[in-house]
Amino acid sequence: MLLPCLHTVCTSCLENLDPFSVVDLRGGDSDTSSEGSIFQEPKLCSLQPQVGILCPVCDAQVDLPVGGVKALTIDHLAVNDVMLESLRGEGQGLVCDLCSDREVEKRCQTCKANLCHFCCQAHRRQKKTTCHTMVDLKDLKGYSRVGKPILCPSHPSEELRLFCELCDRPVCRDCVVGEHREHPYDFTSNVIHKHGDSVRELLRDTQPHVEALEDALAQIKSVSSALQERVEAVAADVQTFSEGYIKAIEEHRDKLLQQLDDIRVQKENALQLQRAQLEQLLADMRTGVEFTEHLLTSGSDLEILITKGVVVERLRKLNKVEYSARPGVNHKICFSPQEKAGQCHGYQVYGAINTQEVDPAQCVLQGEDLHRAREKQTASFTLFCKDASGESMARGGDNVRVEIVPKDKKDSPIRTVVQDNKDGSYRVSYTPKEPGVYTVWVCIREQHVQENSVLASPVTLIKHLSYELERKKGGGQKTARCACGGTMPGGYLGCGHGHKGHPGRPHWSCCGKFIEKSECSYMSGQSAPRSLLRTVAL
Repeated sequence: MLLPCLHTVCTSCLENLDPFSVVDLRGGDSDTSSEGSIFQEPKLCSLQPQVGILCPVCDAQVDLPVGGVKALTIDHLAVNDVMLESLRGEGQGLVCDLCSDREVEKRCQTCKANLCHFCCQAHRRQKKTTCHTMVDLKDLKGYSRVGKPILCPSHPSEELRLFCELCDRPVCRDCVVGEHREHPYDFTSNVIHKHGDSVRELLRDTQPHVEALEDALAQIKSVSSALQERVEAVAADVQTFSEGYIKAIEEHRDKLLQQLDDIRVQKENALQLQRAQLEQLLADMRTGVEFTEHLLTSGSDLEILITKGVVVERLRKLNKVEYSARPGVNHKICFSPQEKAGQCHGYQVYGAINTQEVDPAQCVLQGEDLHRAREKQTASFTLFCKDASGESMARGGDNVRVEIVPKDKKDSPIRTVVQDNKDGSYRVSYTPKEPGVYTVWVCIREQHVQENSVLASPVTLIKHLSYELERKKGGGQKTARCACGGTMPGGYLGCGHGHKGHPGRPHWSCCGKFIEKSECSYMSGQSAPRSLLRTVAL
């Protein structure tokens, strides 16, 4: 049987398939092939229960007609091919079309019937078939078509020779006088050209799609092949890189472990030497103490006086020996996994062992803003951390705490920001809110940086106030002072920049600058530039 998906399957195989119920949403005249369900929009209609099967070749859904599997279209080309194969196999399996009992020996070319020896003789004895051409079975092996006549399913004795144009299907003579009465029809040989041309035209329209799909599949195959090759190449690169990186990391690991062991040996040797020195000094001390105590408790006055010189000299010498009561080395060893450690075999490796420990007494503060800053403007200075030997720390991560407190408002510290530069230095930023003197506190691990850091790091701000404002504050008296404490003739306390007329101009300042609240360049104990300050006659 020919299925809607154009696959040919024998009737017995189709009957053995398990049918299932489906609901037809496309209408009774729709294409039941899988292609139709994909490329055509379904036509909404009444729900019609159907019985379907799946094509055993492509799994396409096949909606069975009312007659079941046997009502499907017969693939006569396949029947012809099966018969040719049987003929090429010496006719094994072919039985006579008339008696359906004996094996075939000849074929009637006129009736298109396969006959056994007995039926062949009977066929020749009949008056109507006596002139039919009979061919031996072995002579048919070179033929391309040996099919039987296609008979009408409604009238089995009639051959399908006509074609109903209205119903678009082959019919027999009995059909045109019965079911297809008054339908336009013609002989199949007369209409084959028209219908064959339409099929050929549709075939020509389909062929480019076949070529396009074949080309697309070829491209997909090519890309898939290229993809596989590229994946294998990249996998090889990843493998090579990983193996090299692993080797570099392992070598760096071994170096770190060796460095750690060297540090251990060095520190242990230093501790052993210090311990030996301290043990020897302790033994000498104990000997001196024990001998002196024994002399003082058990010796006579004369004995004490006789040995006094030696004992005193020994004890004085022992007391002058300098020693450290603290271990000469510490156990501070840390591993910094994120620190860059250079390259190993061309790979950047990370992780370093550090034994440095910051010494607050060796740390320094630098920056002009450490002693002077502008009101309401961000200022900054830098803390440089060093170890006990004065070497700069090459890493950050220390616990740095900074407080900047007004001298007259110690309970109102201003906000500070500490930025770790990751190289042993820290940038400290702050913004003074008002003029005054500030005290800077910098601590590392709860220890002050430098002995005098608390007192030696004030921040002084001098605000420029106009002379008029100072006079207003003093009730309009001539004794209003400038912020710098300078004086000018005429009974006024202060200084001016030389405007003609009254010195109480809004631009008056202590250092000669014209902009109010600008940075003061006056330095205590130094004379101001004469080019900027002049005495004004009243």
